[in-house]
Amino acid sequence: MNLLENIREAFRSVKSNLLRTILTGLIIAIGITSLVGMLTAIDAMKAQIEESLSGFGANNFDVRSKGFSGGRARSSGIAPKNYPNITYREATEFKERYNERGVSSITTFVSGSAEVKKGSKKTNPNSRIIGGDDNYFLIKGVAIEKGRNFSNVELSYGNNVCVIGTEIQQTLFDDTEDPINQYISFYGRRYTIVGIMEKQGGVGGDSGADRAIIIPILNARNLDSRGSFRYTITIAGQDPLRLQYEMGQATGIMRSIREDGVGMEDSFEVVKSQTLGESLEEIAGYLRIGGFGIGFITLLGASIGLMNIMLVSVTERTREIGIRKAMGATPLRIRQQFLIEAIVICVMGGILGVIMGIGIGNIVGNTVGPGGFLVPWVWIIFSFIVCIVVGLVSGLIPAYKASKLDPIESLRYE
Repeated sequence: MNLLENIREAFRSVKSNLLRTILTGLIIAIGITSLVGMLTAIDAMKAQIEESLSGFGANNFDVRSKGFSGGRARSSGIAPKNYPNITYREATEFKERYNERGVSSITTFVSGSAEVKKGSKKTNPNSRIIGGDDNYFLIKGVAIEKGRNFSNVELSYGNNVCVIGTEIQQTLFDDTEDPINQYISFYGRRYTIVGIMEKQGGVGGDSGADRAIIIPILNARNLDSRGSFRYTITIAGQDPLRLQYEMGQATGIMRSIREDGVGMEDSFEVVKSQTLGESLEEIAGYLRIGGFGIGFITLLGASIGLMNIMLVSVTERTREIGIRKAMGATPLRIRQQFLIEAIVICVMGGILGVIMGIGIGNIVGNTVGPGGFLVPWVWIIFSFIVCIVVGLVSGLIPAYKASKLDPIESLRYE
C-alpha cells in the first residue's frame, strides 16, 4: 500500500464515518474559528481606527532638549555633556521662523500631580497641567467637544483661561451644570474654563488624557519660577516622503537659534513623534497575544478530542488492520494511514473554521466603523499549518498503537 493509496483510503474512511468526521471536524473548526476570528477582528479594528485617525500625528516630529530624560548626553561614549534646555524664547523664535514652512506647536509639561479645586470640590492630586498654544489641539489631534480654543489675545497676554478634560468636568461639576465660563483654581490661581476636550480614554486604566488641563503657553511660562520647564516644539510634517528633509530644515533653524558652531554636534534633539498608529500597533500586539492564548487553549482541547476519537477508531478497525498486515502492509504504511486520516479531518475542520473566523472577525471589526472586507492571508496560512501540526500530534499515538498490533491477534478480534 503506497502513500497515494493511503490518502485515498483516508478519504474513504472519512466518508464511511461521516457523522463522526463532522463532529470531530467541528471541534477543530471551533478552535480555528476562535483563533482566526480574534486575530481577524483585531486587524480589522486596527485598520478601521488607523483609517479614521490617519491624520493625527502620522507625520509629526519633535524638537526638544538634548537628553530629554535628564538633559545630559554622551559624546562618543567618553564624557557626559550638559546641554541647556530649550528656552521659551528659543521655542517662540523657532515657531516664528518655521511658520513660513509649516505648522508647529509649543508645549511644556507643568505638572502631573496638581490638585484642582472648585468651591468645596477638589480632584485627586493627579491632574496634568500642560502649557500649549493655538495649534496644540490641531497637531495633537484632540477635538474640543464644547467651548472654544484659546484666542490670540489670551495667548499673547497669558490670561488665566484653560481647556479641561472630561474627568475634571465629571469630578468638579454636576451633570446639569455647564462648566463653560466657570472658575477652577490650582497653584493658587483662578482660571476660567473656555473649552472641554472630547473624551480620549486610556490603556490599562490610565485616563491621564481625560484629567489634563491645557493652559496658554505664556501662562505656563509665568508659573515657572525656577526656570526649569522644558519646551518642546512639535511640527506637523507636510509630506511623509519629505519628512527627513523637513526634519533637516528644522535642525538647521534650531542650530542657528542656539548658535551651534560648524562641526559641533546638535545641542538639542529632533525625533519623530510616536504616532497613534504606533501606539495602536503596540496595543494590538497585546491583543494578539491574548488571541493566541485563547486559540491555543481551544485547539489543545480539540486535539485531545481528536486523539480520543482516533484511538476509538483504531479499536474499531483492529480486524481491518490485521487484514492489511496479512496482505503485506508494513507498520510504516499503517502509521501513515492513521496520520493522514487525522490530518484530513483537521484540514477539513480548518477550512470550515477559517471561513467562519473570517466572517465573524470582519463583522466584529466593522462594528468600529464601516470599512472593507479583510482577508488575513497570513492567519489563513498559519491556521492550516496549525491544523496539520494538530493532526500529526493527535494521530501520532493512535497511529503508533495501530502499527504495533499483532496481525494474528487482530484477525481474531471480534
